[in-house]
Amino acid sequence: MRPTSSIKGTVTEAVFGCAHERGDRPALIDLGAGVVYGYRRLADEVTRGASGLVRRGARQCQVSGIHVDNAAAQTLAVHTVIAAGGVAAPIPFPSGETAGLLARWDARLLITTPELAETSLQAAEASRVRQVIAFGQARDTVDFADLLLLDPGPLPLFDPSVQPALLTEDEGLLTHSDLIVRMHEMDKGAALEKSDVLLVTWPLACALAMTTLVGLALMRGALVVVAPGLSPAELSATIHDFGVTVMALLDGTVQRV
Repeated sequence: MRPTSSIKGTVTEAVFGCAHERGDRPALIDLGAGVVYGYRRLADEVTRGASGLVRRGARQCQVSGIHVDNAAAQTLAVHTVIAAGGVAAPIPFPSGETAGLLARWDARLLITTPELAETSLQAAEASRVRQVIAFGQARDTVDFADLLLLDPGPLPLFDPSVQPALLTEDEGLLTHSDLIVRMHEMDKGAALEKSDVLLVTWPLACALAMTTLVGLALMRGALVVVAPGLSPAELSATIHDFGVTVMALLDGTVQRV
């Protein structure tokens, strides 16, 4: 197994480099959203969605706000923006400062979910956002599915050591290499393998930790199950039903079951 620290490419290459070899094996299950992604489908939608963003004028290093209400949408949006050469900027959910954050970050693109589309459009009008993309049909937005129908084009090339990838309120700007280093540091405790089933109960507000841990798990070929807000009884049942082997606890630690 190649150690995470030896990966010198982009976050997209690190996380999805082996996705097609894994085919339709489940990669991400979001119990709250009722969504299941296989490895091939997730990688395809990230790269085709990124190509669609570039086709629609997304520029390298441009900040894209991400205002969504479920982990599957956040994962797909973050990696699509990163693959397109942009800077993914997750907005904590729920948040009353969406417009202010978009203005402070000078974001030109906003990705949302249909349930938050109205709020996202209002925030976009109060900022410099030029287009809003939603994971589904919503008024005055572009459906993410339409990006996947555009003729594919080349994705931008860049130096991962300097190319920004993720912007957060508390941690600032991180490059591709910064994120991969964080995955390596997290893996020292998690030691994830492709046979593992990882249960994540963190809220979406933990955007950097979520991106790092889910990215690490996908890199390793594990199955990620996301289920925030579980009661003790639901937690026990979920661990049993999915054969969970590793848990991301609410205190931020990751431990084996």
